[in-house]
Amino acid sequence: MGDFFRHLVKLAIEGGCNAVATTLGVLGMVSRKYAYRIPFIVKINHNELLTYPNKNDQVMFASVDQAWNLGAVAVGATIYFGAEESTRQIQEVSRAFARAHELGMVTILWCYLRNNAFKQDKDYHLAADLTGQANHLGVTIEADIIKQKLPECNNGYGAVAKAAGKKYGRTDDRVYTELTSDHPIDLTRYQVLNCYAGRAGLINSGGAAGKNDFADAVRTAVINKRAGGCGLISGRKTFQRPFEEGVKLFHLIQDVYLSADITVD
Repeated sequence: MGDFFRHLVKLAIEGGCNAVATTLGVLGMVSRKYAYRIPFIVKINHNELLTYPNKNDQVMFASVDQAWNLGAVAVGATIYFGAEESTRQIQEVSRAFARAHELGMVTILWCYLRNNAFKQDKDYHLAADLTGQANHLGVTIEADIIKQKLPECNNGYGAVAKAAGKKYGRTDDRVYTELTSDHPIDLTRYQVLNCYAGRAGLINSGGAAGKNDFADAVRTAVINKRAGGCGLISGRKTFQRPFEEGVKLFHLIQDVYLSADITVD
């Protein structure tokens, strides 16, 4: 297992990544050798999948001070917005981020949605309006960088309200007529808009591993860059393949952001 952890960090270094993000335990095993070679991001909370039935909760597994003592430059956390436990998660993460900023660390928030009501005629966990609101809440508790899934639809508020037969949340018709369109770049721009107009950087997920990883990663990177985002996080697409292919995929993503031909215009 130790070899796998070292493989993961070496992949990030060889791939030219800005940082490597994983758990306290993983980084604790390799920090002495690698913390000075690539920035570490410690993910301080996680979902545990042994409780039955499984629930949409994120539990604090590490403290900010532990991450700091490890040599990390940033901490990351997940909030499952919309889940029953989200109020507690917001409070916990807000306190952790305040401590991280006291220590001069960067804060990164995985702003994910979790609620069965968000699954209607389509999966509105990926709606621009709902993910945008999650982004807004994340920046409100001082996340410096927001990680969000690429939007695939819109008007989750309307779909949930229609299914429930009553009003849900707050939105405005202009969100769907003037501020967005059905184009994936416009939908992602609405996510950026909710990150205080990009003052907090938006990074999108590279997505789950599949048959078209290279094409999917480039597409996501182009959409994110053209929408005003600042990068991608890539995990299984890269480390679950041969080392050389993982490095190649990282470089391919980076080429999108280095290209002067791909702009927000």
